[in-house]
Amino acid sequence: MRLLPAVLLVLLGACGVDGPPVPPSEVEEEARRSGVTVTGSAEIGVSGRL
Repeated sequence: MRLLPAVLLVLLGACGVDGPPVPPSEVEEEARRSGVTVTGSAEIGVSGRL
């Protein structure tokens, strides 16, 4: 139970680290101006048969 306040403090401390929130439309517009685009997908998991 003593761990919960520490975890909450860390999560709150990370809020806004990279600056204020930016709407997705502005992010897309900035990417078009710079000519840099990032696309792709990621998957994680475990598969197998026993």
